[in-house]
Amino acid sequence: MTNMRPPQKSKLLKVIILGDGGVGKSALLTRFVSNRYEENNFHTIGVEFMDKDIAVDGEKYTLQIWDTAGQERFRALRTPFYRGSDMCLLCYALDDRDSLRGLRLWRNEFLNYADVEPDRFPFIVVGNKNDIRAEKRQVSSEDVQKWCTEQGISAHIETSSKAATNVTDAFVLALRQWKKMECIAEAEQRQNGETINLTQPIRLMQRRSCCMGGDGATKSADVIDADDDDDGQTTDAAMHAPNAISRHLFGQFRSSPKAPSTNYRL
Repeated sequence: MTNMRPPQKSKLLKVIILGDGGVGKSALLTRFVSNRYEENNFHTIGVEFMDKDIAVDGEKYTLQIWDTAGQERFRALRTPFYRGSDMCLLCYALDDRDSLRGLRLWRNEFLNYADVEPDRFPFIVVGNKNDIRAEKRQVSSEDVQKWCTEQGISAHIETSSKAATNVTDAFVLALRQWKKMECIAEAEQRQNGETINLTQPIRLMQRRSCCMGGDGATKSADVIDADDDDDGQTTDAAMHAPNAISRHLFGQFRSSPKAPSTNYRL
């Protein structure tokens, strides 16, 4: 028996993009997925997602990338989709100093709703619009490095959706950070004698205490872990179609005493 994953198995990973409105999140996603750039993008309402197949270091991945609205009024729409993410891109604009400062709030919001360990989750800081003229630039490399050091983030990159600069590299960087942390998680599981399913990615360091009832004894009915599925189909379907299944996954399910019984494994 081998410990290697099937070589042609494409792993489905969920990526979420966060940042203030107008920093170029949608343009980054469109350039990466469709290799297009639209000068006048409309603001995202709620959340949108696209899929992209990519091969990195000899392994195939399907990235399900969620683009979120940056305006505060859409907070209730976007936060339920944080849970289950495998990596997060924190985006700011190089011509907007306040957008870099705002990343602290975005990161804290994500940590609160996704419920992951901050030092064991792959955050990538992405500076958009590096095609601007030097006199319009408000954020220096030193500013970004200082902010990343304060937040304990080791990976950052500058991109331009307009000039198609470093766009794919940003997602490859995120993938490699995820892979690095996944290897650490696998090693820890082996040390603890836990069984590892090598055909599925590990959900990195989600705190399970949030899924306990008031007495801490049972798992809440509004969260389904990837580990609980026999083949991961329920989790994958929930991420692709945020309907009745995803309301379980993303914590939106509200139980009713008259609700019919289901076959979901909770």
